[in-house]
Amino acid sequence: MFYQKDAGSDPSSVIFEALEKAKKETYDLVLVDTAGRLQNKVNLMNELSKMKRVIEKALPSQPAETLLVIDATTGQNGMNQAKVFNEATDLTGIVLTKLDGTAKGGIVLAIRHLYNLPIKYVGLGEKIDDLVPFDIEDYIYNLFKGFF
Repeated sequence: MFYQKDAGSDPSSVIFEALEKAKKETYDLVLVDTAGRLQNKVNLMNELSKMKRVIEKALPSQPAETLLVIDATTGQNGMNQAKVFNEATDLTGIVLTKLDGTAKGGIVLAIRHLYNLPIKYVGLGEKIDDLVPFDIEDYIYNLFKGFF
């Protein structure tokens, strides 16, 4: 089931209504996509914190996961993203996308170290099967492949 409201709707109210529907219809999982958030927009970060509070109020033991999706082409800006998003939502992990190109996504290693955030998944393309669990050995091999 996909739940949405008209553009301009309060995101927290959309989440609340979606969670109420999910509880009523006994869904096992609800995914909330907050795409388009910029860490340098204070009002958007405040809104993100509010969404987390709404989820915690509606489902006290949730959210189970709060993942930051970082594009592998993101450089040092990724550090700032991780810091601000982690402060707003208490991140539980990272998803690194666009590893199918020339980008290596090395910034996530620094983010992993600095914020103790595990890299949960990597995106190796645009299909659903292209989002795979992170494998550190495979990542390091591909990071240095052709270097030696």
